[in-house]
Amino acid sequence: MHFPNGIVLYIKREDELHPIISGNKFRKLKYNLSAAKHQNKKVLLTFGGAFSNHIVAVAGAGKEFDFETIGIIRGEELQEKIHENPSLSVAQQLGMKLFFVSREKYRLKDTTEFIEEMKSQFGDFYLLPEGGTNELAIKGCEEILSDGDFEFTHICSSIGTGGTISGIINSSSSNQNIIGFSSLKGDFLQNDIAKFATKNNWSVNCEYHFGGYAKVTNELIEFMNSFYLEHAIPLDPIYTGKMMFGIFDLIKNNFFPPKSKILAIHTGGLQGIVGMNMKLEKLGKTKIMI
Repeated sequence: MHFPNGIVLYIKREDELHPIISGNKFRKLKYNLSAAKHQNKKVLLTFGGAFSNHIVAVAGAGKEFDFETIGIIRGEELQEKIHENPSLSVAQQLGMKLFFVSREKYRLKDTTEFIEEMKSQFGDFYLLPEGGTNELAIKGCEEILSDGDFEFTHICSSIGTGGTISGIINSSSSNQNIIGFSSLKGDFLQNDIAKFATKNNWSVNCEYHFGGYAKVTNELIEFMNSFYLEHAIPLDPIYTGKMMFGIFDLIKNNFFPPKSKILAIHTGGLQGIVGMNMKLEKLGKTKIMI
């Protein structure tokens, strides 16, 4: 895509890596699955919310690579509504066993006590954190950039837990500018990224969260649908839609120097559109095209 001042924008279609284990989830799971096999683990256990890309990806990976999968889901009320939830329904159809806990208990998921309780209930398992970010996930995300990508002056990625952008930072050239677009309110992700990033050529933009995680506005949906009609590339409303809106807005406001060559990473997450459209339909709002 070409813009004034000689600025060009390319999109790396990580969303096309796999039909279910999409985008950055494919990268994050790659070396974790290898480690689980090496440790002779038969079960993957992980965590997620109602429309989690990670939950669906782990369920898909379990089916494809012969693991049993267990999903600890935030929100006990969801147990009676699995059939109304496209993400959880798909995960269950892929063979994942879903267990629902209260939001209060879910906050304890990283404690030793909680993990020990899970072991006593489910036996031996390979633990994957919420969102999938750990050192092996970072290693996988370091493979997002290829040799041809070093020609770009700027590389943009959406941010959830910070794992994907950390891998991109680590494999980037020091003279490239890595920009993360946060889908969450607040700037606390700086610390999470700093734990894993090995370079200082990055920044986090917190101006395009559209109200916070899983929040959307009419303006965002209108942009996403116009983008889809013009370029035939679907964007998800949680991550890539907000990032792409941000990139276009920054170009319009002369943030990028003339002749910048920008690479945007499409991290997938398209499975979440169905659930978001169900919400939008109930509110009588325009749905997202796909």
